[in-house]
Amino acid sequence: MNPQVIEQSQVAKQLPKRPKDSHKGLFGTVAVIGGAEGMTGAALLAARAALKLGAGCVHACLLVDNAPAMDFIQPELMLHNAQAALPRATVLVVGCGMGSDATAQKLLIEALHHKAVLVVDADALNLVATHACLRQLLIARQTPTVLTPHPGEAARLLGCSTTKVQADRIGSIQQLAKIFACSVVLKGADSLCATRDGRLFVNHTGNPGMSAPGMGDVLAGMIAALIAQGLNVDDALLLAVHLHGAAGDELAKQTAVGMTATEVTEKARWLLNKWHSN
Repeated sequence: MNPQVIEQSQVAKQLPKRPKDSHKGLFGTVAVIGGAEGMTGAALLAARAALKLGAGCVHACLLVDNAPAMDFIQPELMLHNAQAALPRATVLVVGCGMGSDATAQKLLIEALHHKAVLVVDADALNLVATHACLRQLLIARQTPTVLTPHPGEAARLLGCSTTKVQADRIGSIQQLAKIFACSVVLKGADSLCATRDGRLFVNHTGNPGMSAPGMGDVLAGMIAALIAQGLNVDDALLLAVHLHGAAGDELAKQTAVGMTATEVTEKARWLLNKWHSN
């Protein structure tokens, strides 16, 4: 099966125009669950991306002890200790800097039972690969779910080597989508996207300068923001993946080396507004 190329003209029109009498409640609530000791930045990067890509409200539920009361860079975010009850949300992002201890496992179980749309990233993917009970909970979910593995995480989910995944990326993503009945992006050069209804897409935006910390966290937050604003899961996935890479390409015109995930968020916001106004 040859994947269809994601085109800007195809995805840019998906985000609906905002009505004149808009309020934040119309644009959904995203909650990011992650940020264990030494990895708080991962959850904050995802949460900031969700906010700047248009989600109405964004919570960051942090696993770190003595979690900060406020994000001084982005004070619009609502910060919580993840041990408290998960907030009501349209979309949950789970896994960014989450770790793999018993607390992380407990929170992932809560997220898998949550009725919100779920974006499963990073450490949460590795936990699913490691624990059969989490795997079964993911498979049993009725609400749409998005998986965002890089090749190593995909290999762990499939019980094979990263080399095997890379040798057959199309076959690997099709397996993941079928096993978990989820939308999936298999990240990397020419990222592949599989939709819940069996369609397959390839994305040609992005560049080697994006090989930097936090890029996956930003993508997860972007996907969540677009879902929160009313896009269906598959349309949100395709738009976010294409936009994420396009933002990196814009930055690479001046900063091919030393690009940061924060800069990608800022450029993605600029590009989305540019596309949205045309």
